[in-house]
Amino acid sequence: MFGSLARVHEKPIERRRHQRVSVQLLGRYMLETRREYPCQSVNISPGGLALLAPVPGNLGERVVVYLDQIGRVEGTVARHFQNGFAISFAATIRKRDKLAAQLTWLANREILNLPEDRRHDRVQPRIARTVITLASGQQAVARLIDVSTSGAGVATDLKFTLGQRIAVGKLPGKVVRIFDGGIAVEFSRILTQSEIDSDVSVPL
Repeated sequence: MFGSLARVHEKPIERRRHQRVSVQLLGRYMLETRREYPCQSVNISPGGLALLAPVPGNLGERVVVYLDQIGRVEGTVARHFQNGFAISFAATIRKRDKLAAQLTWLANREILNLPEDRRHDRVQPRIARTVITLASGQQAVARLIDVSTSGAGVATDLKFTLGQRIAVGKLPGKVVRIFDGGIAVEFSRILTQSEIDSDVSVPL
C-alpha cells in the first residue's frame, strides 16, 4: 500500500520507557478533523507506535488508530518522520498491560513463523475476558489475545506444559505453544463463529 517501509530516524538523545516491537499491521486512523486514512504500523510498544501514513497530523493532535490484531488505540502525535508519524498513547495501566500481552504474542508469532502454520484467521475478540479450566477442575481468569475457529492465544501467568489439556471458556483443547506471558491453545474441534462469540469469552 505504501511501498517499501521507510526507515524511522530516532533522535540519539531519546529515552524510551517501553521496548518497541517491529511489526507491520494494516489499519486506519482518524485525526481531529474526523477524516480517516489508511496506515501501516512500523513498530509498537505499550507506550506508543510509529505509523506509515499519508497525512501526519499536527504535533500534539489527538489520533484514534484501529490496527488489525490490536484493535483501537489512541494518543497524540509525538513526532514526524518521512512518510509517517509517531504517536504517544493515552492509556490506562490495564490497557497498556493488555497491549503488552498482545505485542508479546505478535513477537513470538514472528519468531515461530506462525502465520504459515495457522489454518484459520485470528481476530481480536469483542470480550477479552475468559476462564481457563484445568483437568483438575481448578479455574483461573485469563485474557484472550486473539481467537479463531481452531484456537486462541491466551495471556496468563499460570504455568503449563505442551500438550496439556485445558478448557478456554466452555471449549476443550490443548496447549500447543508456550510464550512469555501466555499460551496458544488448539481447540479439540473446529468451531462456528457463533460458538466463538458465545463460548470463548466470559462477560464481566
